[in-house]
Amino acid sequence: MSDVLVLTQQLIARASVTPDDAGCQEMIAERLERAGFRCEHLRFDDVDNLWATHGSDGPVLVLLGHTDVVPPGPREAWASEPFAPEIRSGKLYGRGAADMKGSVAAFVVALEQFVASHPEHHGTIALLLTSDEEGDGIDGVRRVAELFRERGQHIDWCITGEPSSKETLGDLLRIGRRGTLSATLTVQGVQGHVAYPEKARNPIHLAMPALSELAARQWDDGYESFPPTSLQISNVHAGTGANNVIPGELEVLFNLRYNPNWRPEQLKQECEAVLRAHGLDYAIHWHRGGEPFYTPEGPLRAAAREVLAQFAGSPPEESTGGGTSDARFIAPLGAHCIEVGPVNASIHKVNEHVAVADLEALPGLYLALIERLLA
Repeated sequence: MSDVLVLTQQLIARASVTPDDAGCQEMIAERLERAGFRCEHLRFDDVDNLWATHGSDGPVLVLLGHTDVVPPGPREAWASEPFAPEIRSGKLYGRGAADMKGSVAAFVVALEQFVASHPEHHGTIALLLTSDEEGDGIDGVRRVAELFRERGQHIDWCITGEPSSKETLGDLLRIGRRGTLSATLTVQGVQGHVAYPEKARNPIHLAMPALSELAARQWDDGYESFPPTSLQISNVHAGTGANNVIPGELEVLFNLRYNPNWRPEQLKQECEAVLRAHGLDYAIHWHRGGEPFYTPEGPLRAAAREVLAQFAGSPPEESTGGGTSDARFIAPLGAHCIEVGPVNASIHKVNEHVAVADLEALPGLYLALIERLLA
């Protein structure tokens, strides 16, 4: 059984539901220290972060990943125990197999192989792991990036192991991500009896035209490789549960996924201008989940395009789609960031899995990228 397959199984067997690392990083640190890496454990609140480095000068290449996973959901829905890795029909099953313990294991094996073959490599190769990627994203890479900024830690390139491939390993190269801005909107009305609407103010009725305008708006036409900015209403709550009571308050949650055409302050202003124009009595709380980032042409993107074409058999699609990743905290440090990982069809689902053949190919893929940049 291959080294990467064994290590992935060992990681899956640790029920590291966010933010609990369940000892994954300690196990990885012990391996990397034996390979000559310097390891620093950075714990913020209940979140574990690992910073492991080899080398002392520039350029600095960081492999970025997370050891936490989402909850498995109903155990009875799984064909096998989610934290008891099992191989069936050429696939490794278990929570985190694809997102992203397989990539983390492949990172570790690739790093061991690289420093063994290139002990005097130029630059610095590093691994950054967190146990807070699937959770609030507050005390993980966000906090580590703040620490790096205080220390003056420079990063040139960052490879995130998120499951980016669509159908075959290496068929997609993620070269950026949209920003995310969330809002909790509260609209005030006056509660009353449905038979006497003149004595009440229905906040649902009052808010609907404004919400419709926001949802229907075409914010832009996209930006280079980015799709158009999108606003999606995700939750609407009002009422007492009775069908004869006009509610006195409405709560709405919505999210904007935006491209570099926008700054979050501009989006806030645009949204609140619509709310004011409709005369709403409202309060709104905003949460910035992360800024958009984009990696232009350069050594990292060129190396990734070449390596993925070899593994996939054709040049990869280069995309900025999908959700967010922790690279959004590393990019503002001045780093060029890409995302390369296994097929994402089963992530966060029951019976999450990764093809064994893809998993065993991943260390070679990451090693090829590292060698093109630092060997």
